Amino acid sequence: MLKPNWLSALICTSSLLAVVVALISQYYFDMQPCAWCVFQRLLFLCIALWAGLAWLLGSQKVKNTFNILIILTSFGGVASATYQINVASKQFSCAQTFADIFMTRSGLESALPELFGIYATCADARVTVLGVEYAVWAILLFSLQAIAATLTLYLSCRLPRNPN
Repeated sequence: MLKPNWLSALICTSSLLAVVVALISQYYFDMQPCAWCVFQRLLFLCIALWAGLAWLLGSQKVKNTFNILIILTSFGGVASATYQINVASKQFSCAQTFADIFMTRSGLESALPELFGIYATCADARVTVLGVEYAVWAILLFSLQAIAATLTLYLSCRLPRNPN
């Protein structure tokens, strides 16, 4: 039987794994990231944080709050990857787009360039892995995480309450 804590652990792990895969792609396969790529890394790290806290904290209300944050952040991830595919990757530059402005003004790009450095245009960063565009993989993972968080909320409502 699926348990909410198991799903939270899975969401946390999958988000961290997505960032690790992105970094391996960047540093070992020279797939340089665009602004939307690093923005999605940030969203995956936020989801990992929310899921990790949901996994580790005891109160069901707190867990539910973090799962709602996971769902909302996942929707943002789907929207950003969809925008990257349909709009940004077809433009010459993604400078001055929301992702570019957010990453630079937040200071993340300059504070952690190894993780959040913007080194390519969206058109240049359009690559495929196993025949599927990288951003589509992100959409799939963000979607699965939203489904898992929704399932976690559902299961938490259906499981018997612990009297402690």
